[in-house]
Amino acid sequence: MKWRIKPWVRDLAVYEPGRPIEEVAREFGLANPAALLKLASNENALGPSRKAVRAMKAAAGAMHRYPDGGAHYLRQALARRLGVAPEQIAVGHGSNELIALLGHVFLEPGAGIVMADRAFAVYRLVARLYQADVVAVPMRDFTHDLDAMLAAIRPETRIVFVANPNNPTGTTVAPRALDRFIERVPPETAIVLDEAYVELLPPRRQPDSLKYVREGRPVFVLRTFSKTYGLAGLRIGYAIAPEEGIAALNRVRQPFNVNAMALAAAEAALDDERHVARTRRMVARGLRQLEEGFRRLGLSWTPSEVNFVLVEVGRGRAVFEAMERLGVIVRPMDAYGLPAHIRITVGTPEENEKALAALEQALAAVERL
Repeated sequence: MKWRIKPWVRDLAVYEPGRPIEEVAREFGLANPAALLKLASNENALGPSRKAVRAMKAAAGAMHRYPDGGAHYLRQALARRLGVAPEQIAVGHGSNELIALLGHVFLEPGAGIVMADRAFAVYRLVARLYQADVVAVPMRDFTHDLDAMLAAIRPETRIVFVANPNNPTGTTVAPRALDRFIERVPPETAIVLDEAYVELLPPRRQPDSLKYVREGRPVFVLRTFSKTYGLAGLRIGYAIAPEEGIAALNRVRQPFNVNAMALAAAEAALDDERHVARTRRMVARGLRQLEEGFRRLGLSWTPSEVNFVLVEVGRGRAVFEAMERLGVIVRPMDAYGLPAHIRITVGTPEENEKALAALEQALAAVERL
């Protein structure tokens, strides 16, 4: 082929997502995909709320109509819940789209980003897409080293990304440390606080990040309905920022970027506090269950505050493959520079027990190789 693809696009790395159940079932020739257990993508093991499901069913009959391009009702509901103006909210096709839109707005050749070296891989991929430089600052104890990240900022730095809580480590930064960091970042540099997992924290542990938006600081707070609310399959997230920042995102956002069923489900899910509380309880119990299992197996792990755990298993890719053959899908971490680790999503008690049993068998199998 003689297509004149941009040279930097040819060289872009491809994001490795958690493998879907259907793909693994095809590979192993399994007739019953339901027999597989997927704990690779930090999905909510409880599924979506009943309110969201009812809203989806009610919306299904109108799928011949285009969705509300401005997500009016969802933005109004979010604004009431969060105590910000609707004009300070943009809705996206998952928070991943919003990260790409930030690249549209801020990044170009000669510009740069600062991120932690073991933070969400999409930050790096989006920067490369726009030919921007990436400064990846080593973490300290698997947590963002905010002082080192501050020191890494240069005049060409357009965005600093802080994932809080962080994927894949499950760690958070201290509120006072974040306050000091926000105060000291140059005002011409956008700060992106990626809070995809924040609602999984107990309310008393959730950072008051929206105060930075209310103060008019150059901060974008990213959140999603994929994790706590169990709507990953619908792909819907949102950004909160000062109006100037949201207006810039809307200039590069495609019309009708979020489908009508996702809008209806998200608005309904937002009101389902019981589902959120059940999810938090499940996660807390599941973390204890997994940690007890790791301790019994003599493994080291990174203490997590959200619905996944980073655990050191030695040969991470080999253990991942052995667990997959046993019907349990987890996530290898070599793409994050952690080849000795895997990441396991918290499931139901039964799912966690199955994962631990598969992990024990996989460790023994890899030891024999």
